[in-house]
Amino acid sequence: MTAPNDLAQRISAQVEHCYQVAEQQLQRRFSRPTISFALRGQAAGTAHLQVNRLRFNPTLAQQNPQAFVDEVVPHEVAHLLAWQLYGRVKPHGVQWQQLMRSLFQLEPKTRHSFDVTAVQPRSFAYRCQCQSHQLTIRRHNKVLRGQAQYRCRRCQTPLQLVGNDPS
Repeated sequence: MTAPNDLAQRISAQVEHCYQVAEQQLQRRFSRPTISFALRGQAAGTAHLQVNRLRFNPTLAQQNPQAFVDEVVPHEVAHLLAWQLYGRVKPHGVQWQQLMRSLFQLEPKTRHSFDVTAVQPRSFAYRCQCQSHQLTIRRHNKVLRGQAQYRCRRCQTPLQLVGNDPS
């Protein structure tokens, strides 16, 4: 799934705006990143520091367009700026937090609060003697191929697949 053209343009424009704000306030030029809308999973965005690239999750962007533009884009841009200004630092450390506050007037948050139901990985129902368990598709496939057997931490019995339907 890709972001619709107008939303992709809004996100790209916000990236540019964030860089213009940074350049004006810090009196320094920054190279612009490449932007991709191919991120999957539950993360809204990622910053690839060494290659100066931003990846955004199109599903979460479509479901939360305004919050995405207002919060996720500055969050990821701040990661690239922190890398370019300070080098290797903690991802959500003091330098990144300071950039979020001083450049973008945003309270630094490490995670978004979007509903991730639509992007959650498929899981499979398993059962032991004492409770139900949900296994990821990766673990489920290992069980099917005979590469792994999982046990309940509480009762120590092997987990058994419940029916054939993924939950």
